[in-house]
Amino acid sequence: MSSDPWGRVDETGTVYVRTADGEQVVGSWAAGSPEEALAYFERKYEGLVVEIGLLEKRVRTTDLSAKDAQTAIGHLREQVDAHHAVGDLAALRGRLDKLVETVEARREERKIQRAKQSDEARKAKEDLVAEAEQLAQSDQWRAAGERLRALVDTWKGLPRLDRKSDDELWHRFSHARSAFSKRRKAHFAQLDAQREDARRIKERLVAEAESLSGSTDWGPTAARYRDLMSEWKAAGRAQREHEDDLWNRFRGAQDVFFAARSSVFAERDAEQAENLKLKEELAEEAEKLLPIGELKAARAAFRSINERWEAIGHVPRDARPKVEGRMHTVERAIQEAEEAEWRRTNPEARARAEGLTGQLQAAVDKLGAQIDQARAQGNNSRADKLQKELEGRQALLDQALKGLQEFGG
Repeated sequence: MSSDPWGRVDETGTVYVRTADGEQVVGSWAAGSPEEALAYFERKYEGLVVEIGLLEKRVRTTDLSAKDAQTAIGHLREQVDAHHAVGDLAALRGRLDKLVETVEARREERKIQRAKQSDEARKAKEDLVAEAEQLAQSDQWRAAGERLRALVDTWKGLPRLDRKSDDELWHRFSHARSAFSKRRKAHFAQLDAQREDARRIKERLVAEAESLSGSTDWGPTAARYRDLMSEWKAAGRAQREHEDDLWNRFRGAQDVFFAARSSVFAERDAEQAENLKLKEELAEEAEKLLPIGELKAARAAFRSINERWEAIGHVPRDARPKVEGRMHTVERAIQEAEEAEWRRTNPEARARAEGLTGQLQAAVDKLGAQIDQARAQGNNSRADKLQKELEGRQALLDQALKGLQEFGG
C-alpha cells in the first residue's frame, strides 16, 4: 500500500483521496505500482489547478460574460466533486466559490455600468433629437443639412436602448429630418420658380437692351438703359447656368451704345470747346463798343457780331451763362442808349416837358410877386408861407428843366 498527505492506494489497487468528509474513492489502478497510481491522479489534480488558474485569469483580464464564466465554473466544479484527482480538493472548491463571487460582483458591476451607459446613451439621443428638432426649423439649408447628417452618424455610434425608448426617440429624430427635408425641398422648388421667372424677365430685358444698342437718341436711350438696369436688379438672380450668359449679353449691349455715345460726345465736346473760344473772341469784340458813343455805328457793329455769334454752334453747358452774359451786357447798353435817344427826340414828350416847364415857371413868378407884395404890406407871416410854397414849386421847376435838357433844349 502507498499513501501521501492527500491520498492513498490500498492493496486492491483502489485509489482514495482524503477530504474533510473522509476518504473518497478516486478510482482503481491495475497496471503499475501504487506510486504510479498516486502520481497519475495527482497529475489530474494539477490539471484542475491549471484550468482553474486559467479561468481566474480570464475572468480577471477579459470581458468573459458572466454566463460563460458560470458554465466553466460549473464544469470544473463537476470535475472536482467527482473526486477523480488526488490533492486538496477543498482548496479547489474554495477557489471556485471565490471565483463565483468574483463573477457575480463583475456581473453587478457590468449591470451598473450598462445602466450608466444606457442612461448616457438615452441622454445623448435625447440631446440629438432636441438638436434635430431645432434644426428642422432652420433656414440655413447647407449648414443645417450637414449637421443633421453628422447627427445621424453620431446616432449610429450610440448603444441601443430598450426597444420602446429607442423606437420613440428614433421616430422623433427621423420626423425632424423629414420635416427639414420637406421644407428645404419646398424652398428650393420656390427658388427654382423665382429663378425661372427672373430668367424670363432678364431675357426680355436683354432683348430690349440689344435692340437699343444702335440708337443715336442719346438722352432718352441712356435713361432707358438706367431703367433697364433697375429692372434687372429687381428681377433677382436666374439659374446659374443662365445668369452669366444673360448678364454678358445685357452688359455687352450697353457697352456698344455707351461706347458710341462717348465717341460722339468726345467729338461734340471738342467742337463745343472750339465754339466757346470763337464766342469769347466775339464777346471781347462786342465789349470794345462800350461805352456806347455813336449809337448807329454801335448798333450796326453789334448786329454784325451777333450774326457771326448765331452762326457758331453750341458751347459747353457750364460755360454758356458766362459768355452769353458778356454779350447781354453790351446788348443792354445799346438798348439803354436807344431809349435815351428816343426820349430826347420824341416831339410829344418834348412838348409835354416844355408845357410843364412853362406852367411851373409862371407859378414861380406869380409866387415871387405875391411874396414881394406881402412884405411890402408888412404881412411877413403870409410872405413866409408863400416862400415855402415857392421853394417847392422851384424844386419841381428845376427837375422839369433838367428833363427838358435831355431833349437838347
